[in-house]
Amino acid sequence: MSGLNKGFIEECRARLLSLKAELMNTFLTRKQELCSQEFRGDEIDMTSSIMAENELLANQSRIRHQLMEIEFALARMEVGQFGMCEETEEPIELERLKAIPWTRLSIEGAEIRESRERVKRR
Repeated sequence: MSGLNKGFIEECRARLLSLKAELMNTFLTRKQELCSQEFRGDEIDMTSSIMAENELLANQSRIRHQLMEIEFALARMEVGQFGMCEETEEPIELERLKAIPWTRLSIEGAEIRESRERVKRR
């Protein structure tokens, strides 16, 4: 499993599952807030409500993306690919995995992908 010891992987799994539960609670709470919102009042009130709704939707999108990344990381654990960079196919730095256990890229891999994206945008 990418040279990582089982204890480290289990530590990362526990962090990922904890973060997943926290994000799911946040997601459901914000979803309830969005569903209970009423649009009443004058134009200013309605504009404020719409802006709040847009902010909630943007947050929901970020949370959904984060949940997908966590699920992908847990799946990589199951198949023995956790801790391997998708770009370089080399092990991801332990400190990076500690900080961002759902990461798919090593620092070098992230730099490669970023430079490739910059070239595409030109």
